[in-house]
Amino acid sequence: MAREDGRTVVRAVRIAEPMRIDGRLDEAVYASVPAISDFIQSVPKEGAPASERTDAWVMFDGEFMYVSCRCWDSAPPDQWTANEMRRDTGQLRQNDMFGVLFDTFYDRRNGFNFYTNPLGAIADQVITDEGNPNVDWNPVWQVRTGRFEGGWTAELAIPFKSLRYRSGANQTWGIQLRRGIRRKNEFTHLTLVPASSGGSQGIFRVSAAATLVGLDLPPASKNIEIKPYAISRIETDLLRSPAVRNEFDPGIGVDAKYGVTANLTADLTVNTDFAQVEVDEQQVNLTRFSLQFPEKREFFLEGRGIFDFGRGSGQGANNNSGVTPQLFYTRRIGLNRNRVVPIDVGGRLTGKVGAFSLGLLNIQTGDDRLALSPTTNFTVVRVKRDVFRRSSIGAMFTNRSVATIGEGANQGFGLDGAFAFFQNLNLSAYYAATRTGELTGDEESYQGRFDYAADRYGARFEHTNVGDDFNPEVGFVRRDDFARSYGLLRFSPRPRSIDFVRKFTWEATLEYLENGAGQLETRSQGGRFNTEFESSDQLTVETSNNYELLVEPFSIASGVVIPPGGYDFSDVSVNYQFGQQRRISGTVGVQRGTFYDGDITALTISSARISVTP
Repeated sequence: MAREDGRTVVRAVRIAEPMRIDGRLDEAVYASVPAISDFIQSVPKEGAPASERTDAWVMFDGEFMYVSCRCWDSAPPDQWTANEMRRDTGQLRQNDMFGVLFDTFYDRRNGFNFYTNPLGAIADQVITDEGNPNVDWNPVWQVRTGRFEGGWTAELAIPFKSLRYRSGANQTWGIQLRRGIRRKNEFTHLTLVPASSGGSQGIFRVSAAATLVGLDLPPASKNIEIKPYAISRIETDLLRSPAVRNEFDPGIGVDAKYGVTANLTADLTVNTDFAQVEVDEQQVNLTRFSLQFPEKREFFLEGRGIFDFGRGSGQGANNNSGVTPQLFYTRRIGLNRNRVVPIDVGGRLTGKVGAFSLGLLNIQTGDDRLALSPTTNFTVVRVKRDVFRRSSIGAMFTNRSVATIGEGANQGFGLDGAFAFFQNLNLSAYYAATRTGELTGDEESYQGRFDYAADRYGARFEHTNVGDDFNPEVGFVRRDDFARSYGLLRFSPRPRSIDFVRKFTWEATLEYLENGAGQLETRSQGGRFNTEFESSDQLTVETSNNYELLVEPFSIASGVVIPPGGYDFSDVSVNYQFGQQRRISGTVGVQRGTFYDGDITALTISSARISVTP
């Protein structure tokens, strides 16, 4: 490893024989090749040397990328945090861990992230535009871990077939290595990652990664996958007219994937079966607006970050408010009125061509009279271009051949941009409009956002407008006919004089929303004080004062209807979150105040976990 022109450069080592993946680190290469060390803290002390030594190696042969580590630890194993084996679960990020990110096209924006813990659990995700992690990406790779007197080891073997990359001699990638020491709430990286990027999410800052050289890579795989299926069912429905008795319904279908180029993938589905898809988690809705559920169907998952519209870039991409509409939302395809609508045939093309990110989708669904869904064609075109170092501009077009309102088709189109400057300044904006047969009113929506997210200070301001007839029928609109302004100010010092406190955070927020008639419909003023302890426990006190104008009755629960009118209400809540590395963890909260024309008292226990055995 060397540092050239302010950038860390790592040289990958080519090995003649395949590694034996057993977690022992006893091959000769570990003695002959110098280890990569000198990891740097992101938190708790930004820029300080890691408190525990980490040695790492990066190697490859004709089939695999190998990443190995020897994680020294001054504490005995019974003080390590290693209590998770489930793949991709959030709890795994709360364990002692080691991970690697590969920026295989060296665009300083996107990457493939792999990590493990001392038990050998695995997690993987695709990072898009320094954020938007897709944890549903599950490639084939393997890891084995071991222990030695003074720490633990791990050997990761990642097949080149599981990656997208340019083949050929002397290729250059980006690489980031990360280690988490959970009992210390410490995260370290190979290069300096600012504390403002967050400890466990610091690896998302792809632009801060090191440079990996010396890669003589095998020809990139065409990545051909074929998944056929056969299924049958027998149905009896005596309530249907005419009644159905023991109706036999066989079905066959196929999903296929083909790598058109190293970074462009085509997906095809015929008579799609989603029977294996995980069930949605139940949510409690105390608002008068629809809930949004995440996409879990495999066909729609790869490259989904490309289709994000108006969401900004980096970690701020996940900071959109719930009222920001989406021009494209995949769950509008193949689902309606809580029923599955059959997908007859569909295709997608996703990936990058030079500086352009490209997403094309066309799907034909069958008819389902119970869901009131006629045969419909869905088309989505997304193009985005990288500009400057960490910024992008893009455009999107959507079409639904049969609109749900009136007659004819529905189209949506828009332009968006996300601009990242310096370390912590992000600006983003979008403009979108729709066209639906009989709607001729205000069919536009736009937003502008300023976000400064340094570690000590933060500020966010945004303005969003959604017209009364803005109707993206391949998207999602939680609330329409409004103009919303929002502001947030934050002060987050790290006190040096209080040993057991890592960080204080004060936040003040103001939301002001008017409907299309110029009436104040929602106003919310809030204050939040959070104390993050060195143990990773957190104490939060929040207060809010709200105003809501109801123009029609609001049914909040069975038999409970809130009549129209203007309502002022406020509440205070206190929450204590026990660090997730503890044997018993979770969040306990108490809320007390008023709610519309009544009172609210709530005791909440969430994300509770008890580790029964080590």
